[in-house]
Amino acid sequence: MKPLRPSTTYILLFFFGLLSCSSGGDDPVIPSQSTPAPKPEPEVVVPPPSKASLSFPENNKTCETGTEVSETQMSVVFKWNAATNATAYDLRIVDLNNQSVNLQNNITATEKSVTLTKGNPYSWQITSKATGSSVTETSELWKFYLAGDGVSNHAPFPASLISPASGSTVAVSASGTITLSWEAQDPDGDALVYSVYLDTVNGTQEEVATDIDTLSFEVSVEKDQVYYWRVKSFDGENSSFSQVYGFRTGS
Repeated sequence: MKPLRPSTTYILLFFFGLLSCSSGGDDPVIPSQSTPAPKPEPEVVVPPPSKASLSFPENNKTCETGTEVSETQMSVVFKWNAATNATAYDLRIVDLNNQSVNLQNNITATEKSVTLTKGNPYSWQITSKATGSSVTETSELWKFYLAGDGVSNHAPFPASLISPASGSTVAVSASGTITLSWEAQDPDGDALVYSVYLDTVNGTQEEVATDIDTLSFEVSVEKDQVYYWRVKSFDGENSSFSQVYGFRTGS
């Protein structure tokens, strides 16, 4: 037998070395180094705003003035104190003669100039808002008369109807009556008397009582019927009418 050549010996040694390595068992498993899941961001809780404190025009002011715009209009600056956590405000002004609404939204300051008709009564209030919060807060409701040319006695503020509320259903007493109630103010401090209108049409058809000197009145009604009502306030010289409310009597 011929001796192996050196090159052949090296090849055989390399082959047997591979066999010995492969017979040594499975390769160790290297654990995966996966990225841990990120922690959730903490929820940010936005504190709700507080109510704004009204400053100007003053409540029940009889002769509020502003900057003359025309023969019939004045510019009035509405002012209020900043509300805690509020980032913006909505100003709602209502002409009490015709119930038209002037809405100024997203005011970032604490005052706003608005042009209004002279000689009319108005109510106003502020809604506080905070960015990131759905909660709002509404201020008190203030009323005032914007000065008119040559006005010495102002009509009463239109009465605010309390009960029955608009759209409500009212229980009828055993005697077939219900009680109407309202609130009213006169900017000049005059004593007021009231007339009540009640009908099934639109609240302007029938004056069922007059010269009432209280803030409530009992009226006779039928069951299961829709009624409309309003109140006229009279100070001996001038008068004003409330809004018309509708309600249903129970069966």
